[in-house]
Amino acid sequence: MPKIEHITTALQLNSELFLAFSKIGDDKKLLQKVVDFVKGLASAKVDDTLMTKEEYFSMLEKAEKDLDEGKGVVMLPGENLADLIKRVG
Repeated sequence: MPKIEHITTALQLNSELFLAFSKIGDDKKLLQKVVDFVKGLASAKVDDTLMTKEEYFSMLEKAEKDLDEGKGVVMLPGENLADLIKRVG
């Protein structure tokens, strides 16, 4: 559960944002600038799950090699995901 300080801070920030929006609410150009700026901030946030094409294919090659060496786990014919999880723990 988030700490009370974080909730209060989020509420205060939301309040400040709404107050600022109310001051420019009648100016479409300014509002569009705000939207564009926020979109830029959001797109600048790094996604740790993204990988390059080279990293992806390298990962696949390693997985195939591990399977060839008997290090991997595969689903058996007729086995569903729940059965696989029970079998490998």
